[in-house]
Amino acid sequence: MRVVLDTSVLVAAARSRKGASYQLVSMLPTPRFDFALTIALYTEWQAVLTRAEHMPPGVSLDGVLGYLRYLASLAHLQDVHFLWRPFLRDPDDDMVLECAVASGSQYIVTHNVRDFRRVAELKVQAISPANFLNMLRK
Repeated sequence: MRVVLDTSVLVAAARSRKGASYQLVSMLPTPRFDFALTIALYTEWQAVLTRAEHMPPGVSLDGVLGYLRYLASLAHLQDVHFLWRPFLRDPDDDMVLECAVASGSQYIVTHNVRDFRRVAELKVQAISPANFLNMLRK
């Protein structure tokens, strides 16, 4: 099964080791699912996770960048040849949706499920990290 990990999942995983986001990211790599990534989404991950307020305590900028490169090395790197914009309210969410559609992902794992309401029209489902983790456990 292929999914797209929204930036909100990585931010939550960086902030706390107790939540579903951290558990999901800690599972990687896993045979249970793989994840798609575009250059645009990677760039957003990098821009957001290198902000001081999102960096884990005691982790350097080089450490964060190294971790993001590691995640990218695990990802299915996807080119996007058709843009769905504007489809959602937020252009950054459109970028995540385009990655999902282009890669044939079943799910967008996000903390902002409401922002992705229309994705079902394109045969993609937005799901929270906790619900995705519960689904994997069943």
